[in-house]
Amino acid sequence: MVVGAFPMAKLLYLGIRQISKPLANRIKAGARRSEFFKTYVCLPPAQLYHWAEMRAKMRLLGFDAQAVKPLNEEAAAELGAELLGEATVFAVAGGCLLLEYWRQKAQQRRKERRQDVAWGEMLDEVEQLALALEALQAQVQAAPKQSALEELRAEIQDLRAHMCTDDPDAPKAEPKPEEEPTPEPED
Repeated sequence: MVVGAFPMAKLLYLGIRQISKPLANRIKAGARRSEFFKTYVCLPPAQLYHWAEMRAKMRLLGFDAQAVKPLNEEAAAELGAELLGEATVFAVAGGCLLLEYWRQKAQQRRKERRQDVAWGEMLDEVEQLALALEALQAQVQAAPKQSALEELRAEIQDLRAHMCTDDPDAPKAEPKPEEEPTPEPED
């Protein structure tokens, strides 16, 4: 099943629309019942919408529309309530998008903080390794060099050679004669 090919944006929009539709219907019903709401909230946007729509249509048809007749109060109230309902759906969808944006930003900030912490830990570890390396280098420099060890070996060999040479004042040790094997008696 291919999920990427499915129009997820349309499904999301329809879901938000279905969820916010009852709220929009309640607002429309309230707009129809309340005179104040109808007069000051629904009628002005409806008349403005009607005026802009009629001027655009007339210009597209090639007429010069100087004066557009306003809608009657009943039709304007209905159109205003409909516009208010659609604005509510749009506001809910925009709010959902805004909340998702904030959630993504917060998730991105958390990810960056985790990366910064990991980066800091790695830098601390590199510093510790650098200190250990410096200590090892100091130990290597303090240790006698290979050439010095070779010189010491040469001196020791010279001393051995000198000690092993015949000293005229030293008593000579006579070598032991080798014992001949004795024949075994025969029976």
